[in-house]
Amino acid sequence: MATRRLYNALVGVLRLTTRVFFRTVEVVGAENIPADGPVVFVGNHPNSLMDPALIITSCERRVSFAAKDVLFRSRFLRPILRGLGAVPIRRRMDHGGGALDNSAAFEALFEVLREGGAFGIFPEGISHTRSELAPLKTGAARIALGAAREGIPVKIVPCGLTYVHRTRARSRVLVQFGPPIDLSKKTSSDEARGDDEGAREGARALTDAIDAALRGLTINASDFATLRVLDEVRRLYRPPGLRVTLAERAELSRRFIEYFERLQARPDVHALFRDVAGFISELRALGLRDRDLRRRISAGARLLRVLQHVALLVVLVPLAIPGAIIHAPVLIVAAVAGNNFTRRKDVRATTKMTTALLMVLLGYALVAAAVAWYLAYPASLWAVPLSLATLLLSGWATIRVLERELAVRRSLWVLLALLRFTEELERLRARREALRARLLELADRYIDPELVRVIPRAAQGDDDP
Repeated sequence: MATRRLYNALVGVLRLTTRVFFRTVEVVGAENIPADGPVVFVGNHPNSLMDPALIITSCERRVSFAAKDVLFRSRFLRPILRGLGAVPIRRRMDHGGGALDNSAAFEALFEVLREGGAFGIFPEGISHTRSELAPLKTGAARIALGAAREGIPVKIVPCGLTYVHRTRARSRVLVQFGPPIDLSKKTSSDEARGDDEGAREGARALTDAIDAALRGLTINASDFATLRVLDEVRRLYRPPGLRVTLAERAELSRRFIEYFERLQARPDVHALFRDVAGFISELRALGLRDRDLRRRISAGARLLRVLQHVALLVVLVPLAIPGAIIHAPVLIVAAVAGNNFTRRKDVRATTKMTTALLMVLLGYALVAAAVAWYLAYPASLWAVPLSLATLLLSGWATIRVLERELAVRRSLWVLLALLRFTEELERLRARREALRARLLELADRYIDPELVRVIPRAAQGDDDP
């Protein structure tokens, strides 16, 4: 019971920390996660310890992760990893490249499945900053198949992690869970043969299936700025009123990335890309999304947007000033730590988040101690919580202002645009249609007709968000 309470407490801290570090954590496909029973979560691994933290806090299951054993050498990380039920795995690259014995770790993971629990593993075997998946190791497949041969009804749930800005605070991340892989059909052939070669072939085949599932959940481009613009291109290309599945959205995005990488040097393609990026910037400044241009916005909603912008400038900005001053040293130190204390880009976000969390906790403790020392008892009984609440409120205001940084910097233009919101909407809608017409013209000129078959232009249905 104490172990479960410790796990829940650590997950609560991780959830709060990740939701503060990232502006948006979007979870898609949570319905694919079995509510109970043995599960193996397999994910791509682009961002070090941030990856398991996001899966643990998004899946609504208690998950024990396989973690490289060198992490357990850290006095800070060791109790956290133990509290989260992490299982140490020895990797050749960490131990001179020789043969290693991971039988105890594999047995611990088997036991998790025997008890109907869930564990997570990253089959790439290493966190990296590549633009696509690294070749997968067979460890996850061997464990899952071994459990299935014992009659354990294990399911493999693939998880794709897509970061808008991998190392930047207040960025966005997509956590996407795919349909479970059914092992009932994966064990038949190698079980029938009953030899080591059959087991290896079964593990390789299952690893290939995991690889295909993860590639279907990850979208890769040369950089995330390109990814954002091409995601808007996807929306422009989709016919009005067409309902698309998540798989179709992902496939269309992948194909646009493929074509853009081939065609980006052409002046007309580059010009459209630049203009779509400017269109996105205008939408962000006004607090609008593309779908807002495809629906009617009531007079009450327009008035609310004006009031929200005025409140941003009149209330949140002044409230954020002390928060920015107080938290600025924390952000500066965290950024310096993330960029200079580690050479690996894939662990910078983890370093920044950990440093910021520790410094904020230390700073708040020092403020509480100073207030308690300065004010005699019993005044300190109300002054300490009041000062901490003020710090939290000002910190929250700072985060909200940073989220609307563009709207603050262009505050007068945004206010004037909101005051004549109907005209602005019509202008943006006309601009959107002009961009869409240019896109369709370029698609007809350069893109293979096979792309049209993914998303048929004439099909109609309900709009996806």
